[in-house]
Amino acid sequence: MAQAIEAEGGAASKAHAAFPGVDNATLGFWIFLSAESILFASLIGTYILLHTQTNGGPAPRTIFDLRLTFVGTIALLLSSLTMVLAYYQVVRGRLSAMRGWLVVTIALGLVFLLETAYEFAGFWAKGLTLQVSPFGSAFYTLVGFHAMHVTFGVFWISSLLAYSFKPQFPEESVTKVGVMGLYWHFVDVVWVVIFSVVYLLGKAV
Repeated sequence: MAQAIEAEGGAASKAHAAFPGVDNATLGFWIFLSAESILFASLIGTYILLHTQTNGGPAPRTIFDLRLTFVGTIALLLSSLTMVLAYYQVVRGRLSAMRGWLVVTIALGLVFLLETAYEFAGFWAKGLTLQVSPFGSAFYTLVGFHAMHVTFGVFWISSLLAYSFKPQFPEESVTKVGVMGLYWHFVDVVWVVIFSVVYLLGKAV
C-alpha cells in the first residue's frame, strides 16, 4: 500500500511538473498585463479619435504601405509560435531545444523592429512627423510605444537565454519561460489590434 501511494505521489509530481498550476508570479503578471491592456486601449482610442486630423499633411491612406508592414506582422506572429515551441520544450526538460527556439524568437522580434524602424524613417522622410498633425503624434505614440514593448521583450528573452545556462535554471525554468511567454503573446495580440485599427482601416477609409 505504501509503495502504491508513493508511486501515485511520484506520478502526481510529474504531472504537476508537466502542467504547472498558476503560481504567484504568474498571477501577478496577469494583473500587470491587465493594467497594460488598459494603457494600450487608451492609446488606441486616442488614435481613433485623431487619425483623421492630418492638418493637410500625410494621411493614413496615402502613406501606409501594407506590404512592408505585413512583413513585420508575419515575423511577429511567427515569433509567438516559436515561443510556444520553446515553452513546449522546457516543460519536457529539453533545455537545448528551448534555447534554439528562443534564438529564433529573438531573431523574428528583431526583424519586426527593423521593419518598424525602416517604416518610421520612410514616413518621416515623407513629412509625417510628430509635430505635423494630431494623426502623426497619435500614430508615433501608439506604434512607437508598442515597439518599445517588443524591444524590452527581445532584451528579456536574451537575458533569459543567457540565464538558462545557470545551474539553478532547471528548477525555475517552467515558470520563467511561461511568464515570458505570456508577455510575448500579449505583445503579439496587441499588435494584431494595432495592425487592424491603424493600418487596415487606415487604408480602407
